[in-house]
Amino acid sequence: MSTEIEIVKGDIAEIEADAIVNAANNYLWMGAGVAGALKRAGGKRIEEEAVKKGPIPVGDAVETTAGNLKAKYVIHAAVMGQDLQTDESKVRNATRNSLKLADKLGVNSVAFPALGTGVGGFPLGRCAQVMLEEVATFSGSLTVMFVLYSDESYKIFRETYASMR
Repeated sequence: MSTEIEIVKGDIAEIEADAIVNAANNYLWMGAGVAGALKRAGGKRIEEEAVKKGPIPVGDAVETTAGNLKAKYVIHAAVMGQDLQTDESKVRNATRNSLKLADKLGVNSVAFPALGTGVGGFPLGRCAQVMLEEVATFSGSLTVMFVLYSDESYKIFRETYASMR
């Protein structure tokens, strides 16, 4: 059992993966950032399904179908509450619980954004460290893609990953 890590520059709403992780709030409505992009590309049905499953505790994750996205599932990782604030423990728990849920769903690949770094304002470098640590300690067998939109986030994730190897 091993987990493979890929760091990709691109738009997560365009990525092909079995599951795509949404950086969600605990009520699971999809407004701005990654959530908004996934809703625009995948359709409002994703949000409608998600909201019916909320609210969930911050740090938890639930799945919905993926609408028109190139995926089977969207995993909604509640990285923040209604205050739209996040911290290391919330990012760590949301990452860990998303990985566990992906494993439970039996998928082979899961695509993550940089959780909490947009609306949540969590520092990119710390996010890369925390998320990569969680993937490194995950015991399942998955291909985990970090799909980063900006040059800066892509560079930081690549450098952080290289320093951990």
